[in-house]
Amino acid sequence: MLKKNIFSFLFWLLITFLAGFIGSFFTAKSIASWYQFLKKPVFAPPNWIFAPVWSILYFLIAVSVFLIWKKRKTNVKEALTFYFIQLILNTFWSIVFFGLKSPFFGFLEILVLWIFILLTTLKFYKIDKLAGYLLIPYILWVSFAGILNFFVWILN
Repeated sequence: MLKKNIFSFLFWLLITFLAGFIGSFFTAKSIASWYQFLKKPVFAPPNWIFAPVWSILYFLIAVSVFLIWKKRKTNVKEALTFYFIQLILNTFWSIVFFGLKSPFFGFLEILVLWIFILLTTLKFYKIDKLAGYLLIPYILWVSFAGILNFFVWILN
């Protein structure tokens, strides 16, 4: 059972970090060539902070979804569907904001992402309270990112 849980956790870790890896492909290309030249609000954090923060968040997301997956005897299909939708939206934001260099459409996309993170958090919480709590830092960070995205759009 322990071996199965380890492999399952590694699967969810891989899936979750894969989203971040795909997004980082678009982000890394644009940081030096585009993003650094944008006007940013005074509260914009330094670029180096994003990678460690996202690494921690992706780890928490993976733990959260693993806890939900372990409860598969209950009705988790809908919760896992929301997990995958928000994960796709998470990746898509990097493509829109950095890949397409569009703060406006990035802002619209992050609003939709935020809604799906909230729905995922609520679905997870109903199944496993800890799984829901583990997503709180994620929605807080995306809230901050949304505000930052809004100001980047307005300032540019």
